[in-house]
Amino acid sequence: MAASPRPTPVYLEVGAKRVFACSVEWAGWCRTAKDDDAALQSLADYAPRYAPIAGAAGVRFPRSAADSFDVVERVKGNATTDFGAPGVVPKLDSEPVTRARAARQAALLTASWAALDEAAVTAPQSLRKGPRGGGRDRDKMVQHVLGAEAAYARKLGIRHGEPQLGDDTAIGALRADLLDLLGKPSDGAPPVENGWPAAYAARRIVWHVLDHVWEIEDRSDPEDD
Repeated sequence: MAASPRPTPVYLEVGAKRVFACSVEWAGWCRTAKDDDAALQSLADYAPRYAPIAGAAGVRFPRSAADSFDVVERVKGNATTDFGAPGVVPKLDSEPVTRARAARQAALLTASWAALDEAAVTAPQSLRKGPRGGGRDRDKMVQHVLGAEAAYARKLGIRHGEPQLGDDTAIGALRADLLDLLGKPSDGAPPVENGWPAAYAARRIVWHVLDHVWEIEDRSDPEDD
């Protein structure tokens, strides 16, 4: 008789208005909702969208990954959580990052960037507006991601000016430095004072890229009649 697949380890970041459910092992697979159960359900719902990113990264994403979750840590959220982004480093990210895990998180980061680059040239420039008439159009959204990554990189001691959309040299230099650091094993300590541990940085960066890739995809579709 085959053994049951082990539940996927996740942690919950619990704010006053939102809860984030984040996979511990799969960088960027994080979703949010109003409570614990809804956040876990949203995480499960997005597994089919995350799986192609893992496939592009050359790593096997188990079909059973969303079947059950093991909540291994709960952290108190903050204003960033309630705004709609993960904002608190869990204790588990202070654990050492092995060579294998570092290679996987770097591959997932590369795959997420490839998805963003594709969206930047294939999606329409003008995206369908949100329910309240808001939302950035394609180029402004991609520029927002680039600017955020320059800020995130400083949490790792990497300093670049915000690269501009279309400046492949500047974008490539920032990405290369991020990959160089996040693709190496680490002892779990932030590389700079008040910075981010590598595991958290990889998760946060991949989440941010994919969140906007999926938003571009969703808002590229015409509204239902």
